[in-house]
Amino acid sequence: MTSSAHKTATAPARDVAALLARYQNKSAVLGVIGLGYVGLPLVVSMARKNIKVIGFDIDPKKAVTLNGGKSYLETVKDSEIADARGKKLFEATADMKRLAEADFIIICVPTPLDSHKNPDLSYIENSTHDIAATLRKGQVISLESTTYPGTMDDIVRPILAKTSMKEDTDFMLVYSPEREDPGNRDFQTNTIPKVVGGDTPETLDIAQKFYGLFIDKIVPVSNIKTAEAVKITENIFRAVNIAMVNELKIIYDRMGIDVWEVIEAAKTKPFGYMPFYPGPGLGGHCIPIDPFYLTWKAKEFDTATRFIELAGEINLSMPRYVLEKTMSAVNLIHKRGLSGAKILMCGMAYKKNVNDQRESPSFPLLQLLEEQGAVVDYHDPHIPEILPSRHFPTLTGRKSVELSPAKIKSYDAVLIVTDHDKVSYAEIAAHAQIIVDTRNAMKNHKISGKLFKA
Repeated sequence: MTSSAHKTATAPARDVAALLARYQNKSAVLGVIGLGYVGLPLVVSMARKNIKVIGFDIDPKKAVTLNGGKSYLETVKDSEIADARGKKLFEATADMKRLAEADFIIICVPTPLDSHKNPDLSYIENSTHDIAATLRKGQVISLESTTYPGTMDDIVRPILAKTSMKEDTDFMLVYSPEREDPGNRDFQTNTIPKVVGGDTPETLDIAQKFYGLFIDKIVPVSNIKTAEAVKITENIFRAVNIAMVNELKIIYDRMGIDVWEVIEAAKTKPFGYMPFYPGPGLGGHCIPIDPFYLTWKAKEFDTATRFIELAGEINLSMPRYVLEKTMSAVNLIHKRGLSGAKILMCGMAYKKNVNDQRESPSFPLLQLLEEQGAVVDYHDPHIPEILPSRHFPTLTGRKSVELSPAKIKSYDAVLIVTDHDKVSYAEIAAHAQIIVDTRNAMKNHKISGKLFKA
C-alpha cells in the first residue's frame, strides 16, 4: 500500500464520529511509545489537558521511576509527573500488550545511524510489530520519530498490512514530526506549532482534532510523505548553515579575524541574515543524523546530495579541528605535546543547560585526546556520570570532577566544549593555565595570552 494525497477514505462515518467524540469528552486513551526527550514532554502536555495517557518504554526501570512520581529528565519536573500520577491521568509500563488499550498511539522512538552512517530503523520496526500484535479496530497510529520521506510506506504500512486489519477501514496512519528542543525555555510542547500529515481527509481531520486538544497551533499538510519531509528539511537547514559558519571559523582564524565578533555584527542586519554559531561539532539526536537519512534515501532515486554530504563532512571534522587547536596551544605555552598532558573538558552534554549526551561532540573529542596520550577529566554539572552509549562504550561510568581554584590550576589546559550557565567561567579565567574555548564562553572575561578560540 502506498501513500497518496488523493486516497479515498473507507472508514465508516459513524466510527470516525464516535472516535472524535471520545477525544472531545476526554474519554479516549492515548498511548506514547518511547518515554524520552520527545515522548515524556508529550505525556506531560496531554496530562495538563486532562487526557489519559499510557506511556510505553522497553526499559522497565523507567516505568518504575515514572510510576513513583519521579522524572529522569531535567526538562520534565518531578512535580509534573507526580501531578499526572496523582490525578490518575498517566501510568508507564513496559508491557507492550497494553497497546490494545490505546485509541491513539504515538511512536516517539530513536532513529540513530549505524556504524556505516546508514539509518537504523529497528526501533520503529520493533514498535510497529508491537502495535501489530494488538492492533484493533478504531486505532490511530501516529509516527513522530524523525526519518526520511517514505518511512511510513517502507516500514510501518507493510508490517501493519500483514494483520487482519485494513488501513482506513479499521485503523488510520498519521505522521507528525517532533519538534522538541531540550532546554529551550521560550517554547513548550504545546506552544510549538504541530505539523500533521494524513493521506485521507478523514485521517487528517482526526489527527488535527486530536493534536488540537493539547497543541496551540496545528499545521496540516497534504499527505504523510510531505510531513515526513518537513522535519528532515528543518534539520538539514540547520546542519548546512552550521557547517558554513564552522568553515568560516577556520578561514577567519587563519586570517586573524574573530568569527564570533563577525556574527554578532552581522546579525544586526534586520533582513536577509539569520545567525548560526560555530562549535566543536554537532550533537543531539536530530541535526547530526537526519541529513544522512535523506542522503541514504536519495540513492534510491539516483540523486546526489553533494551539498548535504559536504556539510556533514565539515561538521564531523570539528572535533579533530579542536584537537589540533588544543595541541597547538599546549605546545605554544608548555612547549610539549599532549602525551601525558592533563586536560579538563568542561561539558559532556551536546548543548548548554541540559543533561542530554546524545551524539555529543564531547565524546569523539575526548577519545581523540586520549589517543594522543592526554590524561582527560571532565566537569559537567548536568551529567555527573556518563551513561552508556552505543558508539563510546568505554566511557560509560566516568564521573564529573568538582571544580576549585586549585583543581583548575592543576590542569595543563581547560577545554570548554559545552557552555553551561552553572559553570563559573570567572573562576576558570582566573586559574586556568590555558583555555581552549569552542563556544565563546569567555567573551565577557578579559584574558591575555592563555585564551585560544577553537
